Amino acid sequence: MDLKIKLEQLHQKVMGLKDQIGTEEATKNAFVMPFIQILGYDIFNPTEVIPEHVCDIGTKKGEKVDYVIRHNDQPIFIIECKHWKESADAHNSQLHRYYHVSKTRFGVLTNGIVYNFYTDLEKPNIMDEKPFFTIDIEDLKDSSIKILEKFTKKDYNLEEILDSAEALKYIKAIRKEFEKEIESPSDELVKLLVSRFFEKSITANRMVSFKEYTKKALTTSINESISFRLKSALSINEQIEKQEEPAKNNPIDDNSDPKIVTTEEEMEGFQIVKAILREKIPSPRIAYRDTLSYFGILLDDNNRKPLCRLHFNTSNKYLEVFHNGKEAGEKVLLNNLDEIYQYREQLHKTLELYT
Repeated sequence: MDLKIKLEQLHQKVMGLKDQIGTEEATKNAFVMPFIQILGYDIFNPTEVIPEHVCDIGTKKGEKVDYVIRHNDQPIFIIECKHWKESADAHNSQLHRYYHVSKTRFGVLTNGIVYNFYTDLEKPNIMDEKPFFTIDIEDLKDSSIKILEKFTKKDYNLEEILDSAEALKYIKAIRKEFEKEIESPSDELVKLLVSRFFEKSITANRMVSFKEYTKKALTTSINESISFRLKSALSINEQIEKQEEPAKNNPIDDNSDPKIVTTEEEMEGFQIVKAILREKIPSPRIAYRDTLSYFGILLDDNNRKPLCRLHFNTSNKYLEVFHNGKEAGEKVLLNNLDEIYQYREQLHKTLELYT
């Protein structure tokens, strides 16, 4: 199972459990330890994952960092954890102290949802004030997952990470500054842009006006760019041939029937199937239609292209797969929704029948 799918599973777990997690220790057990496992490190091997590692600092004794991760008998990064309700940006002074004595190159501060990665780009052996990389379990991005792969046990490479860390840090900083300028253009930016076409001096009153004009111009430009991309994507989707059966010939698939109730479990199952199939096709092509007897997941919202069906309306839950053909559905019992991931190969094979 690849990293992306495992992180999607963790995301579902976080969403389902976080309101029941009342302590920092519970956050570590429920969220952080599974994250470490996802990276490929054995949390039950004390030579690889060391909990409560002593990081004595000068005269201060008994200072402990939550986890030290080791690779090839060397400490590679430390993790300091907070309760999930706390900000992952807080308390980095504590991590800063641990970093100094831990002999690692990377420090991670997390609340079990947001993971901030730090290193020592500015001064050797002194942790930078700002992280060079952040990944948010509730807002997973492909670009972030690709970077995280470099921290996995099988792909860990110190030099590669350090080579990209500086670029990541400054790109992140530039993006933040750019976002600030969009929200509230600075005098410097306004003067830079306006001076290219306005030769008169910029009075205080004119500056107020030009700031507003600049904000509108930036916002409009970005919105138009997004709109263009969306239109291009929609145009592609519109070219996909749909062979929908008339509603009158298949009334059971009409979601408007008041007897049809789409449950949270069905939607969660749909999201899992969607995560699996997104490896092969864009997510907008994956649709669903709820019926009285099953929850159908379709390619291109086409009844002739069933990808699978969820039978969750009885005490036992079943996944129906069509890898042997759409006329040869095969039901498999599910003990829990996570077992859907075990049928990744069948779902991909079903997709190949239509592409």
